[in-house]
Amino acid sequence: MSEPNGPDTSYFDYNATAPIRPEALAAVVEAMQSVGNASSMHHPGRQAAHRVDVARRQLADLLGCSPGEIIFTSGATEANNLALRAAFTAGSPLITSPVEHPAVLETARAVTVGSAEDLVLMPVGGDGLVDLDALQQVFAARRGGVVSLMAANNETGVLTDLRVVAKAAREVGALVHTDATQLIGRLPVDVAELDVDLLSLSAHKFGGPQGVGALYVRRGCPLPHRPLLVGGGQERGWRAGTLNVAGIIGMGAAAEAAARGLGEEAERVAAMRDRLECLVAGALPDCRINGRRDQRLPGVTSITFPGVPADAVLAAMPDVAASEGSACAAGAPTPSHVLLAMGLSRADADSTIRFSLGYATTDAEIEHAAQAVKRAVTQVRAALAEADGSY
Repeated sequence: MSEPNGPDTSYFDYNATAPIRPEALAAVVEAMQSVGNASSMHHPGRQAAHRVDVARRQLADLLGCSPGEIIFTSGATEANNLALRAAFTAGSPLITSPVEHPAVLETARAVTVGSAEDLVLMPVGGDGLVDLDALQQVFAARRGGVVSLMAANNETGVLTDLRVVAKAAREVGALVHTDATQLIGRLPVDVAELDVDLLSLSAHKFGGPQGVGALYVRRGCPLPHRPLLVGGGQERGWRAGTLNVAGIIGMGAAAEAAARGLGEEAERVAAMRDRLECLVAGALPDCRINGRRDQRLPGVTSITFPGVPADAVLAAMPDVAASEGSACAAGAPTPSHVLLAMGLSRADADSTIRFSLGYATTDAEIEHAAQAVKRAVTQVRAALAEADGSY
């Protein structure tokens, strides 16, 4: 079993953060043992700048873009903020969906606070897919603006057909942004084929360090220059501040490692995900899998256990690291906004667990997790039945 939290823990929370890849860890450690500000002109500074350039090329290779189209950030949250705050102009629509990550939804609400009619939320089906036919209806009434739809949902893994989105947007002169945080390093990506203008990502989702990410900006994209941070003019004036050299180098190493055999790894991970679902459904036949099963990430499954609180199940299996939904919403008093938008009841949303696996997951962990889930759900149900019978 992998050991992100100890030798006896099976880790199924890759969508929150993936275990750091050995190549990335080695690169970060080596970088932190060196000195040099990438903006300094002396030899150590030039060495740091060179290594940042190498990392930029490594990430560009993973995305299928030019290194000059990448802006380094502290993560996808900052990249989402930067993209939407630059792309949105009052009086034009900002089109998104109710199943987006809060980093997109809250930014969209913030930038349209003075023109709420500009914020348009696309309807979502019970399978988690955004109704792209509705996009055509919006564009029939309003031209321009920006569309922001996530490439892969962080809770269900459901994929958005961004090429359809881009085609519709191009016809009316709208920009296209995607939060691709969960997609990068999980499935092969070519931004030219996706035809998006802006793409956000975080290193720690594909085995890089936490606290570093990037925004892809398509060359020639008519994006107004509206940086969030101003100061020294780093990143071509888009993101001021001393570069996180060690984090960037670690992200580059993770990108290069993720790119090797990505297609084969995706198939292996999908097979393990399917095995987990099969074992859990066989042991607990009343469970339900959420989202479009033939259009999702290879390593994600969202499973509802009716009538069984997810937090109680997770507490009953401390040797399995999974989650109730987005890690960014942990401790929130309301259930998953994604599952509610898909039509699940509050009770069912509260009874749903997300399992996400990845490059380091083993077959042994799949077997262990399936057994642990069966025991935990059975134990919690017995406890609830006993409590009900005591009244």
